[in-house]
Amino acid sequence: KMSKSLGNVLDPYELINTYGVDALRYFLVREVPFGQDGAFIHTRFIQRLNSDLANDLGNLCQRVLSFIAKNNQGEIPNCYELTQEDDILMNASQALLSKVRPFVLEDQALHRYSEEIWKVISLANQYVDHQAPWALKKTDLKRMQTVLYVLCTVIKQIGILLLPIMPTSASRLLDQLSLSSELLTFSSIDVPLVSGTSLPVPQGLFPRIQEREG
Repeated sequence: KMSKSLGNVLDPYELINTYGVDALRYFLVREVPFGQDGAFIHTRFIQRLNSDLANDLGNLCQRVLSFIAKNNQGEIPNCYELTQEDDILMNASQALLSKVRPFVLEDQALHRYSEEIWKVISLANQYVDHQAPWALKKTDLKRMQTVLYVLCTVIKQIGILLLPIMPTSASRLLDQLSLSSELLTFSSIDVPLVSGTSLPVPQGLFPRIQEREG
């Protein structure tokens, strides 16, 4: 418990000014079940931000969007025939909304909401590694484009689901897919991306944080 006499009071404004409000919101949602007590350990906070935001989500978005910028004229790729591997990832992503809705509307279990989203982020990172679009560039351009289209679709769906947790960061992510405001809703989550849409130069969203000494 926090106590002025113990000198362990946290200043949320200091955390926000240092790391951003979205980072703090994400940590609290992920680590503290709604309505229950939770522990704030600074090293755990930094580890969560670096692992989940910088490594998992940030790296996924940066590597996909940067590759598109360099190898697909900075446009949403075409989508050709889907494989079983594509379907597995797409189905997992498309099922997220119906899976997480009860966690919010019935249980107020926001930590489970975020956990399910990160399961799909993990699947997407594995998919990138296995499909290796950098290798497909040399052997099968249609397959490369399909892989990138699948990833853009998953990133879009993840971004929309993250809007309630990290509104600013998720909006910046979705801006990098050139989505209009009317498509940033749960009811529009399955609207297909339009191949050939020009994308802005990708920007990193979640820089890694160095541990403070002392």
